[in-house]
Amino acid sequence: MAKVRVQKLQEFIKQEVGQMLLRDLKDPRLGFVTVTDVAVTGDLQQATIYVSLFGKEEEKAASWEALRRAKGFIRRELGSRLQLRLTPDIEFALDTSIDYGNRIEAVLKQIRQDGEEKHED
Repeated sequence: MAKVRVQKLQEFIKQEVGQMLLRDLKDPRLGFVTVTDVAVTGDLQQATIYVSLFGKEEEKAASWEALRRAKGFIRRELGSRLQLRLTPDIEFALDTSIDYGNRIEAVLKQIRQDGEEKHED
């Protein structure tokens, strides 16, 4: 039963933080940020929020800084929305799986193009 509760909490946090990023945070440095996953410890004390950042490196750095500075606001808002006795301490972590997938896609595309050029010769 505890696993189900943690899974529901993780999904709720993911949805709520996504909504906060869209509607509540007004920081102009915050670029295109996507919440990809949330991991909550079994005792509900810690929550790691995985995010993907898009844009140029400077934009990603600015978005990361904006997220870091908004941590207190996000935790406070989660506390009021979760209605738990204790609000989990939150940490942000970069999810680089999308970047990794894009690199794989680019390599596969290059291999296909190289193969087509060899067939034409």
